[in-house]
Amino acid sequence: MEKITIIGAGNVGAHAAVSAATLELGNIVLLDQNADLAKGKALDITQSMALIQSDVIVSGTGDYKETADSAIVIITAGVSRKPGMSRDDLLHINADIMESIVKQVVEYSPDCILIVVTNPINTMVQLAYEVSGFAKDRVIGMAGILDGGRFKYFIAQELNVGASEVVTMVLGDHGELMVPLEDHCQVNGQPIAELLSRDRIEAIVNRVQHAGSEIVNLLKTGSSYFAPGLAVIQMAKSIIRDEHKTMPCAVYLEGEYGVDGAFVGVPVALGRKGVEKVVEIHLSDKESDAFKLSVKHIKERTETLNKKRQLATD
Repeated sequence: MEKITIIGAGNVGAHAAVSAATLELGNIVLLDQNADLAKGKALDITQSMALIQSDVIVSGTGDYKETADSAIVIITAGVSRKPGMSRDDLLHINADIMESIVKQVVEYSPDCILIVVTNPINTMVQLAYEVSGFAKDRVIGMAGILDGGRFKYFIAQELNVGASEVVTMVLGDHGELMVPLEDHCQVNGQPIAELLSRDRIEAIVNRVQHAGSEIVNLLKTGSSYFAPGLAVIQMAKSIIRDEHKTMPCAVYLEGEYGVDGAFVGVPVALGRKGVEKVVEIHLSDKESDAFKLSVKHIKERTETLNKKRQLATD
């Protein structure tokens, strides 16, 4: 079996481990600076696998040596949002955590594919890319899969249909400037513009953009984890099983969609080697304008981090 390492044994990491184990993607190493937390959750998950006749082993550790030669390393570690916080508020504290983690990942799994879940994702994945020195096809951020799932649910709820009947796509930043593509949203092949009023569509799009905050405000002591944990494992599944599935991820663009030198959420095909290709789809003028604004925010946030890092080294 392949080895998959998940760094961060908090709620997102633990649920990602459960999802990966249930799908039998490989044996899993759950790593956390609190080694006992990782060991306890790993033991619980492995025992649950025995109940479904699965031989997958989840091991917990605080030692990066036990992650050696992983095929995929998923990074979920970092500080979570609290009510009133945006993902951007986590920028500097999570950057320090990310840099430390990536250096150790590279030491023990130099050939792995890195998937970043830590917020703010688009900037954290760019930092992971720069620190790792990996090729761009091996460093990926989890983004529009989660947001697209939320979009699906809200549309399905509004129209009283199954979520499986809804097709969605969300591009750009994983934040309040994300771009749910209204013109690419369909229900059983029918555009949502033919099914919902303009006011209802705009209300749903706004809810998608703030869906994470909605959950944070309800939980009060943490952020969402079931959906993010499952979303990142959909990416890992396409890679491990070489499925070549197209899904929106934060990847490094070099001219695609008119963007150069930034990690932006766009549709990509994922296979055994990571990002196989960027899939370019037509955007309406409205979608294109929103996308450009989202990219601008990503670049500004990343530049803010780079300036701080530069000052720290001067």
